[in-house]
Amino acid sequence: MERQDVVVGIDVSKARLDTAFGAEGEVVGLANDAAGISQLLEQLKALRPSLVVMEASGGYETAAATAIAAAGWRLAVVNPRQVRDFARASGRLAKSDQIDARILSAFGKAIEPHVTSLPDEDAQALQGLLLRRQQLVAMRVQEHQRLEHAHSVMRKNIKKHIDWLDQEIDKLDVDLTAGLRKSPAWRAKDELLRSLKGIGRITSGTLLVALPELGRLDRRQIAALVGLAPFNRDSGTMRGRRSIYGGRARIRTLLYMAATTAIRCNPVIRAFYERLKSRGKPHKVALVACMRKMLTILNAMVRESTPWTPETKSV
Repeated sequence: MERQDVVVGIDVSKARLDTAFGAEGEVVGLANDAAGISQLLEQLKALRPSLVVMEASGGYETAAATAIAAAGWRLAVVNPRQVRDFARASGRLAKSDQIDARILSAFGKAIEPHVTSLPDEDAQALQGLLLRRQQLVAMRVQEHQRLEHAHSVMRKNIKKHIDWLDQEIDKLDVDLTAGLRKSPAWRAKDELLRSLKGIGRITSGTLLVALPELGRLDRRQIAALVGLAPFNRDSGTMRGRRSIYGGRARIRTLLYMAATTAIRCNPVIRAFYERLKSRGKPHKVALVACMRKMLTILNAMVRESTPWTPETKSV
């Protein structure tokens, strides 16, 4: 039987996994490597916790998170800002790796965060390709900006680097396409997503590997997960502007570009955008609403395994 009262919190760094076995329990420091993760799994097997909670730590959590999920434990990889807000609200202002691990345990017990669905091995390989492509594209943008102000002596060198970046991005595009086409299930889902006008190959591929929850949540939950659910800022009679934050910024960036395209080529999204603008909504507000609408449509498409039509419901 699982011990439903125990939540394990893991503070992740490049070298260590500081693990708290309960908010007031023992904290054990383990190495963030294969041997340390193996020890962690043995301790989880002995304890049988109801939930394991760790922060997203720039990729340092990936190996441990994958191993924990593969072993069958319920795992929540949470937004660090949510945990910091929880700590401040709880009056826990001191900070150390051991304290952070205990706070993560208390956060998991009090908040009951969404259990993370991790991609399989093929998806992780594709995620690595997509991340590298994103890095190279960012480098190319920076080089183009430098080229505008570069001295004539350096322009040739910068142009050479831009040409190399173009070639590497093209190679990654080929690898991404091959990876997506290797699995019939992935191929079918990729074609499904791309049936929505405005969704291209890179956006579809990123959604497949970086948003495995797509189709498994309702429209409010998926919008909140990505960070497209507007938050109220009201107090008394004052009504503040709604805003979005948190969630998966990488997905939002791609949806921003997809919505910009869809406003031009997708009649449903264009009509929705124009309707919001006619009501006096600013461009950015209307565009974010289009992003949220596209996400909920995609969520419904994956859930129902149905290609996009103008009548596709986003419930």
